[in-house]
Amino acid sequence: MNILSQILRNKRNEVDERKQLYPIKLLEKSIYFNTDTVSLKKYLVLSDKSGIIAEFKTKSPSKGDINPYADVSKISIEYMQAGASALSILTDQKFFGGKTEHLTQARKYNYCPILQKDFFIDEYQVIEAKSIGADAILLIANALSKSKLRSMTMLANSLDLEVLFEVHNKQDLGKMNELIEIVGVNNRNLETFQTDIQQSVEMADEIPNELIKVSESGISNASDINLLRSYGFNGFLIGENFMKTSNPGRACKDIISDLTKNVSNDKLKEITYETESLRVK
Repeated sequence: MNILSQILRNKRNEVDERKQLYPIKLLEKSIYFNTDTVSLKKYLVLSDKSGIIAEFKTKSPSKGDINPYADVSKISIEYMQAGASALSILTDQKFFGGKTEHLTQARKYNYCPILQKDFFIDEYQVIEAKSIGADAILLIANALSKSKLRSMTMLANSLDLEVLFEVHNKQDLGKMNELIEIVGVNNRNLETFQTDIQQSVEMADEIPNELIKVSESGISNASDINLLRSYGFNGFLIGENFMKTSNPGRACKDIISDLTKNVSNDKLKEITYETESLRVK
């Protein structure tokens, strides 16, 4: 059994248990249930933002503990101060060390889009996402049938939640429907958990241009982001490369600083070229 299959089997048991502990009627009484959400789609295309979706996670199936004692409140604030466009909060507990409480804590201190990163397989989880303060949810093509994806997307939209539709290959795009506005290419093989941003490069032309494109995992520096931008990507989800450091907020700030330097250098080259052209004339 591969890692994804193990995760999904455990998730079904986990969801069944949560349904008993926290009925939908209880979730609907949350202070966040009738609160306006913040658009991930809009934040990813803002010209004054980096496009980085900075992720909080403490472990992974492939690496084990990454940053087990990390403080979600502190790090999420530092991500936003660094210039991230949005937050991604892992809420799967068994395999990623997450909690729904992590997202709610991040929500208390940040007015920005927050993506709930989990393995969604049931409509109950969509309602729960709204109740804990999420603005967007991740729906993975590999984990859902086409009809299930559609019904969960419709429910999310009815709750004013956006959907990041995650694909790994061209076949996954066959499950897409007209409600999808943000497509994420996961550079991590869910069977082996190895990463390669070439996956996003190869998938770029397969995704309709009118959709927001997000590259997920395996992004380690500003050069990776600039390459992906040249292929039409607007968002860049980075987690492990921040969280494995002693100061994730600083690591995020450093990449954004490098991006700013690259933009400044490109602008300087344009000005120099224009000046030299005028001299020639």
